[in-house]
Amino acid sequence: LPSPPRDKIIDDEQQQPLDIDQQNINIVDKRAKLSAHELVVLRRGSKINGRDYVPFFAIDLKERFAFQTPFQDTAGYLKLGIVMALSYFSIKQDLISDCSFVASLAVSVQYEKKFNKHLVTSIIYPQNNKGEPVYNPCGKYMVRFHLNGVWRKVIIDDYLPVDRHNRLLCSATTNKNEIWVSLLEKAYMKVMGGYDFPGSNSTVDLHALTGWIPELLTLHHSDTPFDKDKEFDRMFERFHLGHVLITVATPTLSTEDEERSGLVSSHAYALLDMRKISGHKLIMLKNPWSHLEWKGNFSDHDSTNWTPELVKALNYDPKLQVDIDNGVFWIDYNSLCKCYSKFNFYLNWNPSLFDYTTVIHNTWSARQGPVKDLYNLGDNPQYCLRINCKKKASVWVLLTRHITERQDFAVNRVFITLFVYKNGGHRQYYPNDPKPLQEGVKTNSAHYLVKLTSDGTDGVGQSFYTLVVSQYEKNVDIYYSLRVYSTCEISLNEIQDYYNAKYQQEITGKWEGISAGGCQNNTATYKNNPLYQLVLNNSEANNYLKIELRAPKQYQVGFEILCKETKVSNAAGQFQNADSGSYRPGFCLLTLDNIPGGTYTIRPATFDSGKEGPFFLNIASSHHYTLTRIQ
Repeated sequence: LPSPPRDKIIDDEQQQPLDIDQQNINIVDKRAKLSAHELVVLRRGSKINGRDYVPFFAIDLKERFAFQTPFQDTAGYLKLGIVMALSYFSIKQDLISDCSFVASLAVSVQYEKKFNKHLVTSIIYPQNNKGEPVYNPCGKYMVRFHLNGVWRKVIIDDYLPVDRHNRLLCSATTNKNEIWVSLLEKAYMKVMGGYDFPGSNSTVDLHALTGWIPELLTLHHSDTPFDKDKEFDRMFERFHLGHVLITVATPTLSTEDEERSGLVSSHAYALLDMRKISGHKLIMLKNPWSHLEWKGNFSDHDSTNWTPELVKALNYDPKLQVDIDNGVFWIDYNSLCKCYSKFNFYLNWNPSLFDYTTVIHNTWSARQGPVKDLYNLGDNPQYCLRINCKKKASVWVLLTRHITERQDFAVNRVFITLFVYKNGGHRQYYPNDPKPLQEGVKTNSAHYLVKLTSDGTDGVGQSFYTLVVSQYEKNVDIYYSLRVYSTCEISLNEIQDYYNAKYQQEITGKWEGISAGGCQNNTATYKNNPLYQLVLNNSEANNYLKIELRAPKQYQVGFEILCKETKVSNAAGQFQNADSGSYRPGFCLLTLDNIPGGTYTIRPATFDSGKEGPFFLNIASSHHYTLTRIQ
């Protein structure tokens, strides 16, 4: 994956980023090295909660770990929550609100055990020659997380929080000789601002741990019918192939529902196994607290549904487990779907499923465009995605917003999404003309995933899409990474305007009295509308124009442009006239390409006559022009 140089050597052209997973996955990025602007975006994303977490490089594999005295992190001890500082070992799993992180560790370890591949254990340093983490008697460790667009390094010591009886107050394994879980948790909590963690979800945590692609699967979505059997079969197949890590999260439950079901409200669980036996679809879950279990169908207390065949097939005897509360239990898929309509599956997909990837890191200023994009997407960041494939291809697009402040984790008020249009890769202005191929649902999560299937029907094995980044009521600058994964060759480029910033002008007008003439249907009064003269001063047929008309939303508005005189003789396809199309509420637009220099008139109008009010006429051009009102 492309990464910038570390901050202190940002200008060193010889420093090359490390593709840390190049031995494990076959991902090829076809883009050239990162632009200067992308380096600025990633540099800004290095400072998280007031500390620097710079990108991970090959040189970091030579980090010094040996010291004459025990290493102590200069950042000091991590902040503890009030409850943690006063509590005892018996409720230690309640102390840090990181159930999603612990669940993420559990599914990662299960993956390593099942497929004999390093995943989370390979992100801890120092390591032996097998890539396995080793104990450092000097107490210094380095962990790499995928944060804000790239792999970043986090340095920690081995000081861990304990109570007054020297019992650990953080997550740990039951093997007292292992500390890797505690170290990973400490490194992640350091990035998050301390052990008083505001909470997250498992797709975010697993993406940070593994770089695997996050997807949220909601059982019941108001806009999309949920095919529970199809989704189970998809997860079942991919889970057993090692293509996906799965965690689940409960919705908000009442105290009575918690007591009745044994499930914890708004809690993450690790999915350890999936089975289809005798018509039953069963899931094995683990509560990160290592206690409190499901009490319904196929629980340890269920004396009805368990059969000798099931006990043998699952190698699990509920009679032997009923008195052991370790937080591991079986639950049937149908119970989840029937009883908990807001139950979520969190999926993280192995990026090695895709042969190609590319990424762009960028920023979107709050000052760029309107606060809401209900009518006009023209000022939103837009990208042309080219898919070069003559056969069916799978393409996933991941939008990741960079988060650098603790408050943003705790109370995330920024909602993002991604719209996808199949319009030849051109800039999209109207949200619903044409209709989006995929209309994004705004989320306050750091990640938003779009999945596309291309059949390569545009041109000779090529398909072009426009990707539009969107926010809900934009009021802050956002920094983000747009990453594409594909089974065939792709390219991703920001859509540029042809217009010169020097040649842009906005004038204010007003329909009032006789000048509120209405549209062309009002033949007697249409000519009374305001009229503007546009003079393109160059003598070539290479002018690009963008004309925007904005007015009160309650008015349907439009305009037409007529050519009065050109400065280009015998211009092929000489422009004569055009209009903004159907009248629209409060906003309309027209783009013109390769029109000749000359004199033009523009007449803005409301659909109905007699509609008085102000309007704004904005014109952007590739060449110099003058604009004056002549009526």
